[in-house]
Amino acid sequence: MKGIRVVGGIPLNGEVRIQGSKNAALPLMAAALLNKGTTILYGCPKIADVFAMEEILRLLGAKTAWQKHTLEINTEFVTKTQVDEEQGRKMRSSIILLGSLLGRFGEGAVPQPGGCIIGKRPIDLHLEALKKMGAEILENQGQIFAKTTGLKGCWLKFPFVSVGATQNAVLAAVLAKGTTVLEGCSREPEVYALCDFLKKAGAKIEGAGTSRLLITGVEKLHDVEFHVPKDRIAAGTYLCASAITRGACTLLDAPVEEMGAVLEAYKKMGGQYTCNSGKLTLCSFYADRPLEHLQTQVYPGFPTDLQSVFMAVLSVAKGESKITENIFEDRFKTVSQLQAMGARIELEGNTARILPGYLKGTDVTASELRGGAALLVAGLAAQGETYVKNCSYIERGYEDICRDLSMLGAQIFKD
Repeated sequence: MKGIRVVGGIPLNGEVRIQGSKNAALPLMAAALLNKGTTILYGCPKIADVFAMEEILRLLGAKTAWQKHTLEINTEFVTKTQVDEEQGRKMRSSIILLGSLLGRFGEGAVPQPGGCIIGKRPIDLHLEALKKMGAEILENQGQIFAKTTGLKGCWLKFPFVSVGATQNAVLAAVLAKGTTVLEGCSREPEVYALCDFLKKAGAKIEGAGTSRLLITGVEKLHDVEFHVPKDRIAAGTYLCASAITRGACTLLDAPVEEMGAVLEAYKKMGGQYTCNSGKLTLCSFYADRPLEHLQTQVYPGFPTDLQSVFMAVLSVAKGESKITENIFEDRFKTVSQLQAMGARIELEGNTARILPGYLKGTDVTASELRGGAALLVAGLAAQGETYVKNCSYIERGYEDICRDLSMLGAQIFKD
């Protein structure tokens, strides 16, 4: 896909079903390596990152098969322990394969992770956790090599909250000897989903959903079937599409219980919503109020993944807003592109001041996944036509954003 063309000025109405979660599916696929058998994931999103992870598993020796949105992974005959460099560099999530490879084979090698450039995102916490469990780590020429004579349970407190490091430590701990206690863990829904999956496969994990996890190592895991949770970030993106066009949309299967901070921000903007029988019904006719100060935080706070999308919405609000980015230092990469569309945004350190204005259609370029989605959302409200280039980033996290927005009445076309 070369780019996406959006015609602005159309209030969105209709229903759209929310896809499976990108951020949950990838660690679940990595976890499949721990079981010498079959894993079945229902509702798995068909997105670029999932296909890249699938290819990594296949190159390691796994067999995979799709039936609509059901992904079957058989790892019985996996023997390789070195992740393909080209595939591994496509996304940051490849780093969590290290915990699974160490847990099952006692060794593993992954390339330095790639993905969107939204900040430093150091992997030190991942590696320190694995070292604490008995792994020897060597970094050489862009590759990370890990080896152990046997992982052992330990006590570990993370100095700051990290979703990926928590997941990697959990993956390494489930087959380790003895008990592992992890303090300062991420409470993100995707960490809970991973723990839930592993428990269904035979792991012994206590404290899922809290900042303290107690994991008692087991000898092996068994086959498991699991439903991938719905994508709260995709749901938040379509909520923003409704808000910026002052539409009335219904999101089917939205994970409302995970969207508290997002719905609170939407409500403060003047949006109204109801939840009933798996439907999140949005009324955005008056969603034009500014937000005095929106701050990204670790879960259950406002998600950094939706910061740029909300910024697009606030650029056409009736008043001045402020957003502070507390998670990634380079999450404002999309600001220059929004400014090219007419947004009045001023940056000072990790805070953006957004002044009231209007948007006009023009050619813009996506430089990361969520920023690309933000440009499409901005295009929905812009005068005239917006063309978003470099849309391969968007395909990493959205199954078919053009299809979904078209179902809500948007005039949006792939090139």
